[in-house]
Amino acid sequence: MDRPEFDNIKDFEEFSKYYWYKDELIKICKAHGLKAPSSKVQLNAVIKAYFSGEKISPAKKVVRPKKKAVVTNLTLDTGVIECGFNCGNRFREFFRQHTGKESFSFKVDMVATAKAVKENGDESFTLGDLLDVYYGKKSYVVYDKSALQWNKFVKDFCEDEATKVYNERLKAAATLWKIVRDSDMKKEYSRELLDEYKHILG
Repeated sequence: MDRPEFDNIKDFEEFSKYYWYKDELIKICKAHGLKAPSSKVQLNAVIKAYFSGEKISPAKKVVRPKKKAVVTNLTLDTGVIECGFNCGNRFREFFRQHTGKESFSFKVDMVATAKAVKENGDESFTLGDLLDVYYGKKSYVVYDKSALQWNKFVKDFCEDEATKVYNERLKAAATLWKIVRDSDMKKEYSRELLDEYKHILG
């Protein structure tokens, strides 16, 4: 089933059957005068509300003078915004000490949360809260793992021996992905999918 134009979709359930790139969701939100946040999870929430009759408008931007982070002593009570949090070595070392992990690395949910906290201007969110996100004790924004669907699709396509007949495998995978993306099929590669559409792959 081909993906219809957004304005021809009757409800969120129908909308959810199809794959939408983040850029497409942002354009849809902006075209309808809706808030266009940076994560797919938040964009989908705005569109879901739209289908329910609620219009979440963009917040008016408040221009604040940029302040340099003056916090030198980091604690679990230090605000993420207050200390100018980033994924650099200073904060990696802080979390390494608090987790006891010698090779600490930031989880995608931590990165997505920190970004959302800054976008929302949430000055109450602390490094301790971010540590709770690391341990799964708290959720603020969950990284949208559906963004990885295309990568997995290509990987599975290229690992299938049957696809080695294609000289331009990435191009063939992209053609097949477009069919899947614009339909209500599962966003996954399978040999059955290849067999069904190989006549158009050249």
